[in-house]
Amino acid sequence: MPPKCNKRCISPDVLLFLPLSARVGRQYRTAKKAVSEHSLTLSIIESAPNSVDCEPLGLIPSTSTRAFVAGAGSRCRCRWTFDSQDLLDEDDDMAAPRRELLHKDHFSFVFGNVKTQSYYDPASKGPGSHTIRTLAWNPTGQLIAAGSADRTIRIWNPDRPHVRYSTELRGHTAGIEKVLFNPVRDAELASCSADGTVRFWDVRSKTCVSRLDVGGEAFTLSWSADGSTMIVGKKDDTLIPVSVKFPSSPTAHPDPIGALNTPSSTPGATTYTALEPRPQPVQTNATTFSWCMPTPERQEQQVFVTTGEGKVKIMSYPSFNIMHTLNAHTSACLSIALAPTGRYLAVGGSDALISLWDTTDWICRRTLSSENGGAIRGVSWSFDGRYVVGACDELACAGNGLEIFHAESGDSIHTIPVPGGINAGVSAVEWHPSRYWLAYSTTTDGPGSSNPGGLKIVGAAGGGL
Repeated sequence: MPPKCNKRCISPDVLLFLPLSARVGRQYRTAKKAVSEHSLTLSIIESAPNSVDCEPLGLIPSTSTRAFVAGAGSRCRCRWTFDSQDLLDEDDDMAAPRRELLHKDHFSFVFGNVKTQSYYDPASKGPGSHTIRTLAWNPTGQLIAAGSADRTIRIWNPDRPHVRYSTELRGHTAGIEKVLFNPVRDAELASCSADGTVRFWDVRSKTCVSRLDVGGEAFTLSWSADGSTMIVGKKDDTLIPVSVKFPSSPTAHPDPIGALNTPSSTPGATTYTALEPRPQPVQTNATTFSWCMPTPERQEQQVFVTTGEGKVKIMSYPSFNIMHTLNAHTSACLSIALAPTGRYLAVGGSDALISLWDTTDWICRRTLSSENGGAIRGVSWSFDGRYVVGACDELACAGNGLEIFHAESGDSIHTIPVPGGINAGVSAVEWHPSRYWLAYSTTTDGPGSSNPGGLKIVGAAGGGL
């Protein structure tokens, strides 16, 4: 329970900073109860304020289950942090159901009984005609974006698999290399392509709201946790920072209940500016930011950069100074993902291994190896940070299925059969941000293959997860 403010506030107010997660409704109700005893007024704020009379709190990652509340008055400042479940009224019919965590000993039995939903894109005429290269969930898990080699992006509603409920985005003139939703704006999508551009989309209006020419083939993207910075990676081993400026004033909703059903941002009012390019001396592949938020006292952030020489560079941003180097693999490091809990950093390599690094001391705790072999070009964590899975797009990599590993023990605990068998590879894989749903796409170009591949989501067709 948040402590009572022991100061005398004049015209007190409470500002609730909502993470865009599946528990937004629960967090609002929790905060409302927390402030009712103080006779304060509750306002919903879409993003971190630039100028209000309260402590600058920053934003919280979409995977967080904690709510931040700031009490602001003309004579005092208070800040409370509390768990979003602490004050939940279990009798509230509107409360979101608790997500039961799966123990590794029960995972295979439970996960093996869920159903897989396939999503058919009419652009897929046959094997290899519509290869999906990249997948991304939005922060709430209500949408998933698929970027394809045929220059198209399609936004799917996982609960409605028919294509008429999806949205197609066109504009790139070459294949899509990466799509990624802004972690604090559920309708803002970024994409990059071999056509040398990075585009920002409002998926509600189906429009491209901004385009940046980066002067070369762009193939990787990563957002900072607060959505204010993006790093674009090019195939010439240059990293380009992009500054994302939100509207100068936050929007307070007079009707907090209605605010929960209001789109969380206005991408058209946001400005995107490419900053000074940062050429790297070695082959540079995937990047990802830490979950840490910049604060007035500490502006530096951390970004993890994989290299072709088998190392991971931990850099400070915006200086790009190297803080630490991990000798991660014996060959190129291709993919990287930080666990939602922040405990482990997973690194996928061309040596067919996934290494798990403890972020408290930067020691490799274990390595994961699939029977399928092949370079690990994608890696993804479950929302609870317990399970990890890798993607290999080489043909025959999916011959034995898609393996799921338990991070703490390193055990392979479940294998998902993949259509296409020895003629298939898995080009992309992404866990849902708050459920045990696993999205993946396949490549099926092998001889005799008849499966067109496409997007599949394990759990979306039923099973209770």
